[in-house]
Amino acid sequence: MNITELVTAFAENMTSEYDYDESSTTMGDYEDGAVCDRSAVRQFRSYYEPALYWIIVILGAIGNFLVVWIYTHFTNRLKAMTDVYLLNLALADMFFLCTLPFWAADSIYGWTFGLALCKIVSAVYKINFFSSMFLLTCISVDRYIVIVQTTKAQNSKRVRLLYSKLICVLVWILAALLSIPEFLFARTKEDDDGNHFCTMVYWNNENNRTKILVLALQICMGFCIPLIVMIFCYTNIIRTLLKTRNFQKHKALRVILAVVAVFVISQLPYNSMLVFEATQAANTTITDCKEVQRFDIAGQVMKSLAYTHSCLNPFLYAFVGVRFRKDVIRIFQSLGCCPTLKSSKSGSFHRASVMSDTDTTNALSL
Repeated sequence: MNITELVTAFAENMTSEYDYDESSTTMGDYEDGAVCDRSAVRQFRSYYEPALYWIIVILGAIGNFLVVWIYTHFTNRLKAMTDVYLLNLALADMFFLCTLPFWAADSIYGWTFGLALCKIVSAVYKINFFSSMFLLTCISVDRYIVIVQTTKAQNSKRVRLLYSKLICVLVWILAALLSIPEFLFARTKEDDDGNHFCTMVYWNNENNRTKILVLALQICMGFCIPLIVMIFCYTNIIRTLLKTRNFQKHKALRVILAVVAVFVISQLPYNSMLVFEATQAANTTITDCKEVQRFDIAGQVMKSLAYTHSCLNPFLYAFVGVRFRKDVIRIFQSLGCCPTLKSSKSGSFHRASVMSDTDTTNALSL
């Protein structure tokens, strides 16, 4: 029996033992006892999601592929914690991007890939979503240590490098554990037109406790904790930078503000919608079909906005750094795509980083 048959058999066994809550949308499905027609929402998805998802895939693939290529081409790069985190972040984003074509096809044709692949794609998506959030948190902590606790960072460089690799292993394990609900509850669901869609279908228990628990776990682990850690780390980093006399200080501050702003703008709306969905699961207050449709469409837009973070990460965390820009140019020069530039004796091309740990924090060096 192969893995596909095992997953399918497991799903069928779970179906026979439990009743499911067939509500997989933001609000309740019923209005005065009638099923709310979601055809308008599905039509909006078919026009909106495919084009946007493919733009995210193309841009994200280019950026993250360059990051991975640089780390594999210049093998001496992986000598600092931030470099290890950036490589794993690029890999997580690339795996995440691989799931978007499935959702783009789902929005147009419905889910035609079967139950097993529905569970696998859903789980892969969630594994890489959580791992990306955790790695962004690790990068924030590493910057805090390097900039705010400079002496400690220099004295424990080798130990920190070893820890970074262990931390990355733990990040992937924790992300895999947090994706277990996707294996359990991701199912194919048929609509009135006979089309199948891959969605989360929860056990039908008192007050939708299972759904609320899964949503609360995603909100806390995928947004609240990373945001709190980032705010703490970058607040202390800004305080430290303001005390320094360096011509790059203001540029570094702009990078920090951009990193935090992009994270909040891309993730806050979608997680706010998840909070609202959890409250509706606990106590449904909106039953008007038109209003339900509007919230469903808003949820799709906010989710797509959250996905854009995967294609922005390389530019926020890697390519703003001097070393990454130099390495990209060197790679294209080796391929004959651009002319070779003579290095300036004054070293104007390479400027010192305000956060240098032997160029560890290249993501903020401009």
